Amino acid sequence: MADEEVTKLKIDKSEAGIRPKRKKKTVRIFFAVLFIALMATLYFTGVFTPAVSVETANVSQVYPYQSFTLLNASGYVVAQRKAAVSSKVNGRLIALYVEEGSKIKKGEVIARLESEDVSALRTQADANLKSARHALDEATAEQQDATLAFERDKELLSKGYIAKSDYDSADARYKKAVAAVEVAQATIKANEAALRGADVQIEYTLVRAPFDAVVLTKNADIGDILTPIGAAANVQAAVVTIADMNSLQVEADVSESDLHWVKAGQPCEIQLDAFPDTRFRGEIHMIVPTADRTKATVMVKVRFLDKDSRILPEMSAKVSFLSKPAEAEDERPQTAVNAAAVSDRGGKKFVFLIKGDRVVETPVKTGEKFGDMMEIFAGLKPGDRVVLKPLSKLENGSRIKVAEQ
Repeated sequence: MADEEVTKLKIDKSEAGIRPKRKKKTVRIFFAVLFIALMATLYFTGVFTPAVSVETANVSQVYPYQSFTLLNASGYVVAQRKAAVSSKVNGRLIALYVEEGSKIKKGEVIARLESEDVSALRTQADANLKSARHALDEATAEQQDATLAFERDKELLSKGYIAKSDYDSADARYKKAVAAVEVAQATIKANEAALRGADVQIEYTLVRAPFDAVVLTKNADIGDILTPIGAAANVQAAVVTIADMNSLQVEADVSESDLHWVKAGQPCEIQLDAFPDTRFRGEIHMIVPTADRTKATVMVKVRFLDKDSRILPEMSAKVSFLSKPAEAEDERPQTAVNAAAVSDRGGKKFVFLIKGDRVVETPVKTGEKFGDMMEIFAGLKPGDRVVLKPLSKLENGSRIKVAEQ
């Protein structure tokens, strides 16, 4: 009985030895299939395919007038009428009626200096004038009386009723009265001139705008001492700096070797760095008749044809000198790409759009060609990168590397 129980406890190795071998074989097959599938995936996705070296081009916004641009130059916006406004007399600033950005009209008072001393002089001159006028009235009355007495004594002398000495006294009195009137009249003129001088001195204490302008900078504050020639550290020479915004022009430097491309009245397009998406129409106002020997350039002044309140002095600008005036459609920005990037297959246009290290064949709708650029209506947007001059072996999904340019 005990032997039978021991026999039952023995392990049958016939099946136990076969099962592990089958499991190992199944695992090997599974990994082999997985490896083959992975290799096939990598192959078909192009991992093992060498990257194609390509050149690239950027999709950008361009303006059609660029196709008839002869020359480009850079410069700055400069006001042709600009002034540092000061007073004509020395004095302390007691009122300032403007600030930076204020629009002022010609003759408008923008500041005032203390004027008590000149006001006192004007009061004195006015009083002297009134006194002189009263003196003239007295002299005129005396002249009238002396004239009557002289005429009467002259008639009496002719009839022998008075002595010659009495006539001589009347004649002397008459001449003295005439001289007194002339003196009074001259005194009035002198006092009138003094009064006008006092008025001028008072006017000099008022700082007025010399022309219609905009205040650019404020150079003095209330309490500062002003003088036409500021030599001391605590003395100001100018109250404000102003500029006529209607006189703004771009002063651009053109190389001497390119000067034959420009002439007075030539149409231009102006781009300000502050507004890169806006173009301003312009034309050459003047070619300054002198050269800068240090830079070998000649200054060209370009005026704006259209006024815009956004244009400010000292803004940096770029000028395109055109061979003909730009039309309205030439000034509208268009999405464009180098024409060599566009391919044609069966009448359908497409480009290879770069996505990471691969390309995607992208259909596009094209428009007119201007210069070496082609207008793109649909399929691309500014900022995209595409393959320039794509090779025949390039396909959708091909792996690429950008060639060094």
